[in-house]
Order: sequence, then structure tokens, then C-alpha cells
Amino acid sequence: MDNRYFSEPLVLVDLETTGANAALDRITEIGIVQIDADGVRTWSSLVNPGRPIPPFIQQLTGIDDAMVADAPAFAALAAEVLGKLQGRVFVAHNARFDYGFLRNEFKRLGMPFRAHVLCTVKLSRLLYPNEFKHSLDALVARHGLVLEGERHRALTDAVLLQRFLDAAQKDHPAEAIQQAIAELIRQPSLPPALDPNLIDDLPEAPGVCAFYGAGNQALWVGKHGNLRKGVLALCNPGRKATAAQLQLPKEVQRIDWEQTPGELGALLLEVRWRKALRPSYNPQPRRDAAPCLLRLSEQQGVLLPQVCGFDDIEPGADGADFLFGPLRSKRDAGNLLGKLADGQGLCRQLLGLESRPANGGGACLAVALGKCRGACCGREPLATHNARVLMALSKHAFSRWPYAGAVGVSEGGSWAPQLHVLDQWIYLDTIADIADLPELLATPRPAFDYDIYKLIKSELTRLAGKVTLLT
Repeated sequence: MDNRYFSEPLVLVDLETTGANAALDRITEIGIVQIDADGVRTWSSLVNPGRPIPPFIQQLTGIDDAMVADAPAFAALAAEVLGKLQGRVFVAHNARFDYGFLRNEFKRLGMPFRAHVLCTVKLSRLLYPNEFKHSLDALVARHGLVLEGERHRALTDAVLLQRFLDAAQKDHPAEAIQQAIAELIRQPSLPPALDPNLIDDLPEAPGVCAFYGAGNQALWVGKHGNLRKGVLALCNPGRKATAAQLQLPKEVQRIDWEQTPGELGALLLEVRWRKALRPSYNPQPRRDAAPCLLRLSEQQGVLLPQVCGFDDIEPGADGADFLFGPLRSKRDAGNLLGKLADGQGLCRQLLGLESRPANGGGACLAVALGKCRGACCGREPLATHNARVLMALSKHAFSRWPYAGAVGVSEGGSWAPQLHVLDQWIYLDTIADIADLPELLATPRPAFDYDIYKLIKSELTRLAGKVTLLT
């Protein structure tokens, strides 16, 4: 057996595709280098993706629609390609990309495919830890690799991987390379109740996962910038893990996940799943009563804070400067006013926390205790009390929606564009086609959600460049 690199046969693979989303895009070219006891063999083919190739991809790869028009579809090549891959260590640069595309193509045809996977990006990092760049172009420059053909063509790039392995052999003992490959292809462990194939199905993309235990009880919900890494980390807690983190993998029976186009999509979905599933290992969110605001209105010279619901507020209406909150419930509104009264010497009667005599006169009990400055009985001018109420509430002022109407926040880039539609601090939904926008805007909007409000408010500043006014 040819074991110059590893004790098992290898297949070095590179794909060209119509885009970066394995679920949506298709393969346009396959390049394969087989290395085994019989030596080294190469194979390549253009593939008709059954859809137009985006102009950017045509420019990058040099493969256009005319070149693939008469090429076979993947279905016609599938059996031959599978035969070249099976029983070998699957080697590629950013290997999860190529491996994921091929698994998706085979899956559509009902053909299972699974292999040990070696990523040459990770191999380069392991063998050359002092190097900063590990892209294929960086390897070409670092090791002086010679190209036979154009970069970003499948067979050219697959052959470059073998030349990188040759260069690594010159710099490292064979045992070191064998050990590095063995370490990188070692399959991470999963809890015994889970299907081992789950490892290959998990995307290296943003999204949200949910762990379930016995009786389909939700145990944990969390968002991850890389679902595969996040799930595997939860299934394999380290030595410094908490007792709960160690216990979670022992109870998990099933894992669900949903990929999102980016960070904001993951955050929004995480809030929804946590509220819907109430997983036992997550901090339990409060079961909100209707979120509310405090609105100041003048009654007989007194600025009186009154609780109002969001249905009572007209967006952009005059008087928005006298709205405070949001608060999770009427109880929280009362607690806030109570703290302000105690801390600022405000009158509980004039804040609506205690009943006031019918004739409007008489000092409240707090005056005698020195906790009220006496606006209730004329010791403090009402104008002064009103000013102090405004000052005390000012840091709780409700933020106006900073746009003239609904906005969209785009995520996913050109290959999987999605638009998160937001209005008046409410998440309306996510759409993939702008043609769906009129129907969405005409649909009754969800109720105001306190946690979604906090999320949107914190994220809008970070995502300002991606916000588009829609109405």
C-alpha cells in the first residue's frame, strides 16, 4: 500500500459549485486524486448543475453555463463518483464544504455516503502552528507549489493538495504526519442514544440547536456561530465543565437544529425556541404578563404615571417623549415606581401607588416618616414634584423606533439571502423573497415581546449598515 502519507488509502477532492450553500447550490465540477496501493490516479468531470451559474462564480472559476450545458448531471456520475470515494479517507481543503456538498447530492439520490474526513486547512495549522494563513493560495505561496492548470478548477486544486502533502513530508518526519492525520480524522464521540451519522449532518454554520431527553422533554436550547462545533462541545464537556454541563449529555435522546443565515437570525430563533420549549437546563425565562409602558399624563396639575399596553400606543404619535419602559408586567411597573418613590422622596399618592383622599388634601403617611417631601399636602410645589418625577423616570425613557416604518436586515450574502423584517421593535418574520413582503406587512403583527425588544435594540447598532427601510 502507498503509505507515504497515511496507512489508509486517501481520496483528495475538490469541487466547484454554483454557490456556498450545500442545501441550495449544486456542483459544477469534480476533481479527484486517488492514492492507494496501486499508486496515484486522477479523475475529473464537469457537472451540469441544472441551474444558471452566478456571474461572480463564473468569473472566479472560469466555468460558465455554456461549458456545463452538455455535461452530465450529478445523478449520471453518482455511482462512479461514489466508487472512487468509498473506503478512503476523504481529504479536501475546508473539507466540510466539499464533504457536505457531496453528501447532499448523494442524499437527494437516496445513496448513503460517509467517510473519515481530513481537512488540509486543519492539517496545515497543526503542522505549521506559527503560520498565520492557511488558505490554498497561502499554501501555494508558502511551499512554492506548482500549478498544472488554472486555480479554482477542481482537478488543479485537488492535485495541489497532494503537492502540499509532499511539501509537508519534506518538513516533517513521516510519523509526525501520520499522527497528525490520525488525530484530525478521529471521530468525536456522541451520547449513546444519538445516531453517529448526526456528526456528518451538522452544518458548520450559524443556527440554533435543541437537546431533548426522555419523553421528548426539552433540555437545552442554544445558538451557535458554528452548529457542528457547538453541538459537539455540548456533547463532550471538558474538565472544567459544571455539574449541569456534565449531566446534559447523559440525558440527551435527540437533537434538533435549524441553520440560520447569520448571527441575528440565530439570536431571534433562540428567543423563540426558548420561550416555546422552556428547556429545563436553560435559565427559565419569566412567563410575562402583557408587557407594558408607563405614560405620564397631567391630572389636576399632577404628572401621574399610568400603566398602558402597547396596543394603546400609536407609533410615532405625539407624547412619545412621556413614555417609559418597557416593563414586563404591571407588577414590574408598580415595583419601579415604588423604588423611585423610596429613593427620590416622591409621593406615593401622586404616583398612583396609594389612594388619595377624595378632597385631594392631607399628607400621606410617608411625610411623617420623612420619606415624602410633602407635595401631597402643599409643602412641596407640584411643579417641583413633577420635575423630580420626570428626572427619576428619564433613564427609563422608552426609545422611539428610529425608522419611519418597517425595516429589513439582510443576512446570508448573495448565496442564501434572507431578510429579517422588523417594525416598532417587533420581529415580524424572516423572508427569502422580497415579493413576500406585502403579504407579511398586511398580516396582523405579533404582540410586543420584551426579550425581542431588548435583542433588536442591542443588535440594530451593530447591524446599521445592513438595515433597509421597507415602507
